[in-house]
Amino acid sequence: MTAPASTAARESGLLATVPTGVLIDGRWRNASDGGTFDVHDPATGATLATLASATGDDALAALDAASAAQSSWARTAPRERAEILRRAFDLVTGRAEDFALLMTLEMGKPLAEARGEVKYGAEFLRWFSEETVRDYGRYLTAPEGTTRILVQHKPVGPCLLIPPWTFPPAMAPRKVAPAVAAGCTMVLKPAKLTPLTAHLFAQTMLEAGLPAGVLPVGSPASAAGVSRPLLAVPRLRKLSFTGSTPVGKQLMADAAQNVLRTSMELGGNAPFVVFEDADLDAAVDGAVAAKMRNMGEACTAANRFLVHQGVAEEFTAKFAAVMGALSTGRGTEPSTQVGPLIDAGARDDVHALVGAAVAAGAVAVTGGAPVEGPGYFYRPTVLGNVPNDAAILREEIFGPVAPVTTFTTEDEAIALANATEYGLASYLYSRDLNRLLRVAEQIEFGMVGFNTGVISNAAAPFGGVKHSGLGREGGAEGIAEYTTTQYIGISDPYTA
Repeated sequence: MTAPASTAARESGLLATVPTGVLIDGRWRNASDGGTFDVHDPATGATLATLASATGDDALAALDAASAAQSSWARTAPRERAEILRRAFDLVTGRAEDFALLMTLEMGKPLAEARGEVKYGAEFLRWFSEETVRDYGRYLTAPEGTTRILVQHKPVGPCLLIPPWTFPPAMAPRKVAPAVAAGCTMVLKPAKLTPLTAHLFAQTMLEAGLPAGVLPVGSPASAAGVSRPLLAVPRLRKLSFTGSTPVGKQLMADAAQNVLRTSMELGGNAPFVVFEDADLDAAVDGAVAAKMRNMGEACTAANRFLVHQGVAEEFTAKFAAVMGALSTGRGTEPSTQVGPLIDAGARDDVHALVGAAVAAGAVAVTGGAPVEGPGYFYRPTVLGNVPNDAAILREEIFGPVAPVTTFTTEDEAIALANATEYGLASYLYSRDLNRLLRVAEQIEFGMVGFNTGVISNAAAPFGGVKHSGLGREGGAEGIAEYTTTQYIGISDPYTA
């Protein structure tokens, strides 16, 4: 998988433009202790860049800068904040090829998919540029008529934003844009596995006119070494985290000591339910889209395929035919449809789940094994005849593996869909709109896709229930996560 000379030159040239330091008060600098860590290409294992490893001292310096900037930033006119976000949208869109290639290098996904993700992430900049000037309060007369009630929204204050490694150019804007819109300063802690895109994005925000101190950035080799010192400081007022449920629970416990506002987008175990009256070809297309986004490394990825027993055989055969024909390879290669998993541990975990499922009676209709050679590739896999009590139906797979199990009645489908502690995304396929609405009201998930395998949108409230988290990102609800509500009681103007 050696890149041609021209491609290698393009890649190295792009990597040379990415800041590798810690961003504090508008300036990129070395880590306080001089420490570094390497970022690797999961398709080859090669080192892409060496970054400064932010320390606890760096994190506190970043928070100092954010705290110092908070008051003036909060007083910045909403239109000015909106224009910064709009300029950032234009800059990211204009550099879409750079962002897409950079993400493909550090994360592995095919370049065509990366381009779509850049567009998706940029939409949060445009959406919240429009929401900035529409963060309404209200004024009303109290019911007894003796006072007036004024309700206003204020920025919550300095925030700690922790995006995941899975979607670098989407997750940082999804957190940064509403914070900017609300008038909050923030400290951004990119994921160690994929920090390069976030660094380029932060530099782009500066170029868009974001004042120094509003968005410090520190990528650490040890996430806890940065997050714990910050969460212990009362000046921090908000935590937004996307990642695993166990880590989220620990961060919530740490945040509770200072009663921080928290937004948590955590794990998922999405059911993909195919009823007997579904359009099976459309369901297969949707299943591939819902399963294979980001090679299955997504909290919204379909994790359990619950198919009516009357159509299960046909659906599984068609699904396996499409999955088996997908080509794996380095994401920069035009023919690649499936890139590598993020590292060797992720690949091995996926294979262990498949092995346990097959041992329990499942059948690998297609795939079921890693791809030999450099990189951390796994063959797109469909498992049939999966027992309803198999561990793979309870775990978040985070890979290109689709276990299929069956149901016989609508009530059974609902029970199987709800048989998880998670409640993020879900997908339903049926020609009966009444059934879709009926089932949606009974399943315990924050998001439901009706006859579609892709549901994320900047204009929609993204988030889950149960162990999948708290709060929403995107939509009209997104900016509320970064504001506090203040009530002002005013004496009756006719009697005062």
